[in-house]
Amino acid sequence: MSGKTALILLNMGGPDDLDAVQPFLCNLFSDRELIRLPGGAFLQRPFARLMARLRAPKTRRAYEAIGGASPLRRWTECQARGIGRLLGDEWQTAVIMRYWAPRADEVLNHLRRLGVQRAMVLSLYPHFTAATSGSSINDFCRQAVRLYPELDYRLIHEWFDWPPFLDALAHQIRQGLRKFAEERRKHVVLLFSAHALPEKLILEGDPYLDQVRSTMRGVLERLPGCRARLAFQSRSGPVRWIGPSVTETLDALLEEGCREVLMVPVSFVSDHVETLHEIDIEYRSYALQKGLDRFERVAAFNDDAGFLRAMAALVASRVPVSWLKCGQMENGASCQEAPS
Repeated sequence: MSGKTALILLNMGGPDDLDAVQPFLCNLFSDRELIRLPGGAFLQRPFARLMARLRAPKTRRAYEAIGGASPLRRWTECQARGIGRLLGDEWQTAVIMRYWAPRADEVLNHLRRLGVQRAMVLSLYPHFTAATSGSSINDFCRQAVRLYPELDYRLIHEWFDWPPFLDALAHQIRQGLRKFAEERRKHVVLLFSAHALPEKLILEGDPYLDQVRSTMRGVLERLPGCRARLAFQSRSGPVRWIGPSVTETLDALLEEGCREVLMVPVSFVSDHVETLHEIDIEYRSYALQKGLDRFERVAAFNDDAGFLRAMAALVASRVPVSWLKCGQMENGASCQEAPS
């Protein structure tokens, strides 16, 4: 490639200390693409401040239980560096968070000062929904038009059925099954867990649910003989959510005689409060109190080498031919092929 090219990873973000919890929640609730609070756009911000103040004490306790901060930025920056190393030295990596630092305007101004001419923008949500990945992508595009209109960029909106991603997730599940006695593994139920969405969004045509199901099917094709269920976590508020919930599914599995469960968070690629607290503490406690003998979770990808290779291959496969200088990446792999 000639000139400077950036790899930009998009993610939600999280508070970097306990004092940041309430303002982080306010930013999140202020986003009308994520949640439409009553009163229209004019009242969104005041309602967001109220909701953040009400929700902050409980959320703060959750972050206290996992060390006082979200590890999401640290892991996302680690992933950016790892993917960048596989793509080659000509790539400049950056991370943009939707609801906390670093925000899109800060990062775009920095890349402009560096002289970056092109960017591949990768959403770290495997499945597309207008409420999360859509909001992050729209925020990036708005800021790019405003601050850096000459930037030539390409967007990767979703990758729920990317074969190397499915391979990497199947590998993580095999590793998770090793936590169980070999003679018991055939009895373990894989409980795939995805972030819930309001049912209204799905009825309006949002592809998220179909894409989550497609990921689950693709993974199970790589794990013949495994028993599995799909459930949804992080449901809150007075709206109808897609289901069933994780707790409802755990109850049903216990009634069916299941005694060992391996949780598979399928819509998260890094550890954060919803894996470290909601699954590892809340759901584990619930399951064991209800009578489950064993409750384990598949490790998040974080800096997993297989996941980094999968993402590097995805980015390389989407690089436009017009960007190529000599048809090859720094590491010798063709931009149209997956790096090894």
